Amino acid sequence: MFVYEEDVEACLLALQKGELILYPTDTVWGIGCDATNELAVSKIFALKKRVDTKAMIILLGEEKEITNYVADNNLQIFDYIKGIHKPTTVIYHKAKNVATNLVAGDESIAIRITKDSFCKDLIKAFGKPIVSTSANISGYPTPLCFADISLDIKEGVQYVVKHRQEETNLQMPSSIVKWDEEGKLIIIRP
Repeated sequence: MFVYEEDVEACLLALQKGELILYPTDTVWGIGCDATNELAVSKIFALKKRVDTKAMIILLGEEKEITNYVADNNLQIFDYIKGIHKPTTVIYHKAKNVATNLVAGDESIAIRITKDSFCKDLIKAFGKPIVSTSANISGYPTPLCFADISLDIKEGVQYVVKHRQEETNLQMPSSIVKWDEEGKLIIIRP
């Protein structure tokens, strides 16, 4: 069995047990867990030493899955997603079917449709969204490659993906956008 398949299988086992994984995404390396498991999400807040009022992103493999996790469907957002090429996270109003500690105070949720094949395969096999938050302690710089991730983070998760660890090209976090009540696009992070 190839490392890729072994990684997917090991991640699935960890996610099903409510454990944390460290994995490559279409942006930076992420700390992940089952986005529907409140206890697992709490473990990420504790590992990152992050206040639990600061929202985290969830990854989906397909655009059609958005309606499973968002009650307010703005068609304008779907048109926007189709036209973007850079990894972009969209903040949606009225989250549903996710861990309550992932939902922001205004009932919104940040979702990115991943273009990374490893993430897509993992999400498809798992059948649920996966949390994706940068692999750093809160307040510290975001690691731009695996080698930059601190030992605290690597030792604080139950499984570290082997796939793509050797890559040294620097990755950047996603753009973040949302729409206001009047339908105007707001760019939070370009």
